[in-house]
Amino acid sequence: MTQLNIGILGGGIGGLAAAIALRQVGHQVRVYEQAKAFLRIGADINLTPNAVRALDGLGLDVAAKVREYAARPTHRISRLWDSGEETSRLEMADSAERQYGAPQLTIHRADLLSALADAFPLEQVLFARRAEAVVQLADSVAVDFQDGSRDQVDLLVGADGIHSVARRALFGAESPRFTGVVAYRAVVPVERVSHVPNIQAFTKWWGPNPESQIVTFPLNQGRDIFIFATTAQNSWHEESWTGAGDVEELRSHYTDFHPDARALLDACDEVLKTALYERDPLPFWSKGGITLLGDACHPMMPFMAQGAGQAIEDAVVLARHLQGATRASLLSALLGYQDSRLARTSEIQIGSRGNQWLKAGGNADWVYAYDAWQQPLEQIGGGTSV
Repeated sequence: MTQLNIGILGGGIGGLAAAIALRQVGHQVRVYEQAKAFLRIGADINLTPNAVRALDGLGLDVAAKVREYAARPTHRISRLWDSGEETSRLEMADSAERQYGAPQLTIHRADLLSALADAFPLEQVLFARRAEAVVQLADSVAVDFQDGSRDQVDLLVGADGIHSVARRALFGAESPRFTGVVAYRAVVPVERVSHVPNIQAFTKWWGPNPESQIVTFPLNQGRDIFIFATTAQNSWHEESWTGAGDVEELRSHYTDFHPDARALLDACDEVLKTALYERDPLPFWSKGGITLLGDACHPMMPFMAQGAGQAIEDAVVLARHLQGATRASLLSALLGYQDSRLARTSEIQIGSRGNQWLKAGGNADWVYAYDAWQQPLEQIGGGTSV
């Protein structure tokens, strides 16, 4: 079997998932990560059943470790900000596993990354490699790094996030757009909020406008509760997208919310404040020996909790299209990958922006029932590339 020499820019969740899946189908893979080591940073992640099922196919060890680290929310609940009325309730946990083949799991990003990193050879992760430029050559792709080194591969997968250097190689310099929304994040011990009803559920408090909401879900096997609150803000002038927030400022935005919601914020000792950025859906993801994955091609608002899940789905479907691929068939395989994924991720990207997902009931099957390992693969169809 002819192996492709594949490089992956970015050792995050999507990048490592792709590395594992591509190695499973027989290709030679190495990951370029700009950090000096895998660090315990980042936010907490809601893995809906579609994402968990995709992870399960990456190996028994990955599936076991993710379940070991994670919590299993009992339900997905929507409540109105002022009255506290429930407007939708979905059973999750065992019910989701029966219906979708996998549960919903909530986990810290670092724990998920650890489970993935343990399933991929560490010697194939090149740390402290910050890409400066990606160049399409006649029969390969070159990556130039800040340290002056260059590497060449048959295929480069851009899994390098919203500021993707690989994306820049396809579309030129551009900047993500500040959405006018900021988010506050905090983690509190469950004991502080155990009196709040359904505290082990994923609960979304819908505010008086689409920008205003509070989301909570359990972490660390239910020992902690993650709190994620968003509100409108006209501009963002800080150098970093994330910094220390002010707890009193956080509470001031939700003074009219139901007492159960305010009790969650009263339990917070400290918070982080983050600006939310987005981009529009792309017309294509691949050009020559370069393709994109995850936030590099479809960064989305967090309101459907699908950012990490869609990156993991991308990784699985990309590997399925590249099974048995050679240099001669690479372009066809990449167009197939793009055609298999672009419509779904664009719909979720736009839906996340609109922020109406499961506000008042509705069917979650089109998102949760998707199986990246079994979904029929698109052949070359309406895809556009150059």
